[in-house]
This record gives sequence, structure tokens and C-alpha cells, in this order.
Amino acid sequence: MPATLTTVSAILKEIYEGSMNDQLNNDVVALKRIQKTSDGVSSDVGGKYVVFPIKTTRNAGIGARNELEALPSPGQQGVSSGRVGLKYLYGSVRMSGQTFELANTNPQAFMSTLDLEMEGLKTDLQKDLNRQVYGDGTGAIATVTATYTTANVVTVASVQYVQLGEQIDILQSNGTVIGSNRKVTAINTTAKTVTFDGAAISGVATNILVRTGNYNREWTGLAKIVNSSGTLYNIDPTVDTVWVSSVDSNSGVLRALSESLMINMVDAIRTNGGNVSLILQNLGVRRAYFNLLVQQRRYSNTKDFGGGFSGLAFTTDQGEIPVVADVDAPPSTQYYLSEKQLKWYRESDWSFMDRDGSKWLRVSGYDAYDATMYQYSELGTHRRNAHGVIKDITEA
Repeated sequence: MPATLTTVSAILKEIYEGSMNDQLNNDVVALKRIQKTSDGVSSDVGGKYVVFPIKTTRNAGIGARNELEALPSPGQQGVSSGRVGLKYLYGSVRMSGQTFELANTNPQAFMSTLDLEMEGLKTDLQKDLNRQVYGDGTGAIATVTATYTTANVVTVASVQYVQLGEQIDILQSNGTVIGSNRKVTAINTTAKTVTFDGAAISGVATNILVRTGNYNREWTGLAKIVNSSGTLYNIDPTVDTVWVSSVDSNSGVLRALSESLMINMVDAIRTNGGNVSLILQNLGVRRAYFNLLVQQRRYSNTKDFGGGFSGLAFTTDQGEIPVVADVDAPPSTQYYLSEKQLKWYRESDWSFMDRDGSKWLRVSGYDAYDATMYQYSELGTHRRNAHGVIKDITEA
């Protein structure tokens, strides 16, 4: 019998070409925009909370009088204070003792396993934080849209933020846990279904999927910041009525994007004293805006806006506003942001826990070692009314 590739496969060497070919999208546009200037990051957060004052009303002791009439009653500035508490974010990796000894010395290894895991963890943490920029702090990565009975499959509004192999909790909208620490085993992007392991459960529409343990522990993202209701950073807009963003929605009914919608939003924010410096949306809404430019026969080439960012532009009488696409932005939505009014509060950048003298801690009873990265941080704003959002946009 002649020798073939099959019969000698056990002694053949495997040749790996080049570096790791990443199959995942690692763009973190929103995070970089917030971080691009010193105005967007604050590390002066040594206390339990970051407290900042806001001015909410003007002095009402102003008026015009005739001769010898009583002067206006004295007034004062209306003030309140916001309170931002940090969120505690972590990412861990485990390596076996054999990996430490063998992975970096094997001449056939095309990449050090150690480098792969550590660099991958850093990238994954940044990517997840970019997702949190758009969240509401609850940690919800998907919302169930239909009742399910004794099942391991749920239909959701969007599978955008769900990852294969991710550990999730299934909760009622009030936070009551229905299923905990379930592994996502399948995602159907067409049917918008998520399959998970473990015992079958029952639930209803409005249930949410959350990364295991993350409920109410994530960043306060744009979904909560750019809102016209709800207490934010301990400031209640029913008391301090200026503490609201401009919101243009259509009760869930999709409508075409128009220049009128966009200029109205920019004007509303300008009326509040804000200055829109960025419009953020996903790729589908970006395409809708591009089509709007083409229909009006306007010059629509991509422009560079400095800082490594590029996109289309929306022209106003105050100048051009970058219209930038982010794959992590929610569907059918445009955020209008005054970036200088956004703050990334943090003790420091991502760091390894090394208070014991080493970033690698042995797992008791095993020939294995754990390393954990952490960041204590939160997203904040000093002026909620300097931002706005247009919802229910038909994507192209």
C-alpha cells in the first residue's frame, strides 16, 4: 500500500502562516470619541461619588418699574447637584501551568497563547464597554418579544449584542431571575432567536437577557442619559425640569429620515444651550442619511474630522457636524451629542490586579493561574439637555 497524505498525517508538521486572522469586529467608535480629548475623561474620582453642581433656574428678581414703585423682590440662582457613583468592571483569564511552560517555547506555535489571551481580553473589554455606552445601566443585551413556555429558545427584538458562547441571565423586567448562568448555544439572526443551555423555562415578552451577574451594574449609557424622563445621577427632572434631553420619537412607528427632523433636533439642543459636535448612528441609519444626500444631489463623500475619525457631514448655519457610524449603535436611532458635556470618570485605565505582588494568582488545588483586569469608571454628563435623540428611523 503506497504512502499517502492520510497514512502519514500523524508525522506531518502543520505550518501556520502569518498572525492571527481575527474574525470579529473590534471597532469602538463611541468610546474613542468620548476619550479623544482630555475634556472627555476625568480621573479625579478619589471619593465614593463624583459630585457636580448644576444651574437649574435663573434669578427671578428682575423687573421694570415706574418712579417710586417697589423694586422687584430679590431672587437667586436655582442650583442642584448631581452624584455619579463608579461602576466596577472586570475581565478574567485562566491559564494552565502547562501553557506557561510549553506555549511560549513550542517552535511550531504561530502565536504565544499567552499573548493571544491577554491581548484578546483587552480588546474584548473595550468592545464590551463600547456596547455599554449605548445601554441604560440595566445590562440588558436583548429584550424578549414573545411569550415562551418550557423552552430554551426565546425570540428577541434584536440579537445585535448577544454573543455565541456568552453566559447570560434571563430576567423579568423588574430584575427577578428566571434562568441564571445559561450559555448561549445558538443565535438565529434572521428569526431573531437565542438558544441557551440548561433546564427549559417559561416567560413573557419584556423579559430581558443580561450578561451573567451584570444586572444594574453596567455603565449608565446614552439610553438613559439622552432621555426626557427618569432620575439621572440623583437629579429628578420632575423637580429640576431642565434636566431632560430632546427626544423625537414616533411611538415605535418607523418614518423616513429627513433634513427637517435633523435640523429641528440641532435647533432644540441649541435652544437649550448645547452645541452638537457629533451625530452617532448604526450603519443602516448612516445609509439612510447617505441616500438623503444623494436624493438632494449633494456632495456626499466621506470627510475626515481629525483625531482619526471620518464620516459624512451634516451642514448647519453653525458649521458642519460629523455624522459617524458605529456598528454598536442601536437600530433606527440617531444620537446628537455635545461631546464636551460627556465625561468618562475613572480611577485609571484598565489595569491588572497585582496587589499581591503578581498579576497571576494560582487557582487553589489546580495547576492553573488566573489574571484579572479591572476598571472603576462611569459615563456621566454635566448637561443632560445638551444632548438629543431621534428614534424610529427607517434604515436603508
